[in-house]
Amino acid sequence: MEDLIKLLPDNVANQIAAGEVIQRPASVVKELLENAIDASADKIDVNIKDAGKTLIQVVDNGSGMGASDATLCFKRHATSKVRTADDLFSLTTKGFRGEALASISAIAHVEMKTCMQSENVGQSVLVEGGEIIKQEEVVCPAGTSFEVKNLFYNVPARRNFLKKDSTEFKHIQDEFERIALAHPNLHLTLTHNGNQIYNLPQAILRKRIVNILGNNSNNRLVPIEESTDIVELKGFVLKPEHARKTRGEQFFFVNDRYFRSSYFHHAVNKAFEGLLKNSSHPGYFLYLTVDTNKIDVNVHPTKTEIKFEEEKFIYSILLSSIKQALGMYNIAPTLEFERESSFDIPHSMHSQPTVEPTIHVDTAYNPFKTTAKTTSNSSGRNAENFTKAITNQGFGSEKAKAEDWQKFYTIEEETERNAEPIIELDNDASNVSSFIVKNNYIISPSKSGLMLINAKRAIEQIVYTDISNSFISNPIESQALLFPIEKEVSKNERLLWEENRKILAQLGFNGTLEKDTLKINAVPSVLQEESISSSIDEIFKTIAFQEIGKGDIAHSLILSIAKAASMKKINLSTNESIQGLIDQLFQCENHAYSPSNKKIIETLSLEEIHHKFS
Repeated sequence: MEDLIKLLPDNVANQIAAGEVIQRPASVVKELLENAIDASADKIDVNIKDAGKTLIQVVDNGSGMGASDATLCFKRHATSKVRTADDLFSLTTKGFRGEALASISAIAHVEMKTCMQSENVGQSVLVEGGEIIKQEEVVCPAGTSFEVKNLFYNVPARRNFLKKDSTEFKHIQDEFERIALAHPNLHLTLTHNGNQIYNLPQAILRKRIVNILGNNSNNRLVPIEESTDIVELKGFVLKPEHARKTRGEQFFFVNDRYFRSSYFHHAVNKAFEGLLKNSSHPGYFLYLTVDTNKIDVNVHPTKTEIKFEEEKFIYSILLSSIKQALGMYNIAPTLEFERESSFDIPHSMHSQPTVEPTIHVDTAYNPFKTTAKTTSNSSGRNAENFTKAITNQGFGSEKAKAEDWQKFYTIEEETERNAEPIIELDNDASNVSSFIVKNNYIISPSKSGLMLINAKRAIEQIVYTDISNSFISNPIESQALLFPIEKEVSKNERLLWEENRKILAQLGFNGTLEKDTLKINAVPSVLQEESISSSIDEIFKTIAFQEIGKGDIAHSLILSIAKAASMKKINLSTNESIQGLIDQLFQCENHAYSPSNKKIIETLSLEEIHHKFS
C-alpha cells in the first residue's frame, strides 16, 4: 500500500511559509528593515516603485555577511539569533525564525549584495523562486542591499488580491513609521517612485514624532513617564482637542517592538473618558520596557501580537499614568489632596464667631382660612395654598375640614376644564400634515397609521442622489470661501490629497498645501461652513483606510460629502418645508434606506398603535 503522508518539496513549503509571513509588499519592507536593524545598521534607505509591486530596495550600512552566510540566509529556519529553545523567551532581536528571506525569495526575484565591514570585496547573490541562480564576488559598500522585484510573480492569485497602489503604499508607510518611531537613533529615508517621502535623521524621541506628524505637532504632545518593577513606561499622548476621527496615530511598543493590543488600548480610552468628543480617538505613542522572560512574541507570524504575563498590572499602570499626566498639565480636572479641606472663608470674617442658623415656623398658619390677602376667585391661588398645606403637614395647628377638601376637588375640576389641550385636532384630520420631534424625526400621518422619518438620513440620501446624478456628466457645483479654512494635515494626508486632487476638484473641493497645512478655498455648495472640517476628515478616512478600487472611489467620496451635509442644522419650521423634504425623499430611487444602509422610514400601523394603548 502506498504511503499517504509525504514530505512537502522545499519550494511548496517555502510558498506556504510565504503565505503566512508575506501578505503584501509592506510585509517585505518590514522584514528587511528588521534584518537591517539586527545587523547593527544606523542608516537605512528604502526605495519603492509602484507600491512595491515592481521594486522594493532596502540598503543598510550594517555588519554585512560573508560568502557562506550570503547563501545560507535564504534557507528555511536559518538564523543567527536563536541557538536553543530557551532563547525564544529572552529575545532582544527583531527577527528570529529564519523564514523571512526564504519566504521572500520563494515568491519574487531577489538580488542581494553584501559586504562585511572588514572586507574589501562583497558577495552578490541572485535568487528566483527560492532557487539560487548565481553567486559571485562584487565590489560594493559595506553593509547589505536587497532588491526585491516582481513580487508574487509565481503566485498570480495572491498578486490579484493586492489593492490599488495608494492603499499598498499606505501599508508600506505604516510599517516604515513603526520602525522609525521604535528607533529614533536610526537615520531612515523612504522614497516612492523617485519622490522622497521621509528623510528622518537621528533624533530624540520627541523630535522623531514631530518629524513624522508634522512641525505643528510639538505642542500637542503630553509626556508620559513611569517606572515600576513590572514595567517602565514612557512616551506621549496627544491632547484631547487634537483627537482624530480616525485611528492612525496610535502606537504601542514593547522593548522597541511594535505591537497591537485591544486590552491596553481600552486602558488609554478609559484614561481619556469624558475628555473626547463623540467618535474621536485619542492619539498616543507609548513605549513599554518589560523583562523579556515575561512576554511571548512568538504567538503570531507577523509578531504584532504579544502575550504579557502581568498584563492586568500593566493595564492599571497605563491607566493611572495617563490620567496623572493629563492632570499634571491641566488637561483633565484633578483632586488636590494636599490642599487644606476647610472652606474658603473671607479673611474679614475669620474673627467672627460661628452662629447656628435658626428656623422660625408660624404654627398658627391655616391655608384654608380666608384673609384679606387671600380672598380671591383665583383657583390657581387656592390650589397653591392647598399644596402648601400638604407640604407643611405637621407644622400647622389647625386641621383641614371636610368642606375644605370638597372645595379643593372643585378647584381641580375647574383647572382641568380651563386647561388648553396639548394638540388640538378637528374631526377632519386632513388639516394636520406633519410635525417634528426634536428637530430630527418627522411624524407624518398616512392612510394606515403613522410614518416616522429620520430627517438627517433623509437629507443624506437626497444629497447623495443629487450629487451622484450630476457627477456623471458635470462637476459638482462649488462655492468659494470668503476666508479659506486651514486644517493641519499629516504627511500621509498630504500624499492622499495630492493623489486624489483631480477627483476632489470634480467633487467641488479646491485646496492648496503649504507645509503641514491644507487651505480649503472652495467646497461643494451643499456643505455648510460648520460641516466642512468633518467632511474633510471623512474624506481622508475614506481614501486612507477603506479598501476601495478606482471605480469605487467616486462613490465613496460622494457618500462622505452626503454624510457631512446631513449633519447641518435642519430648518423644518413649517409644514411646507417638511412636505418639501418628504417629496424630495420619495423622488429618490431608494427612499427606504440611506446610502450607509441605515433605515430612513418606519411605519406604525393603527393596529400597533391600538395595541400599545390596550
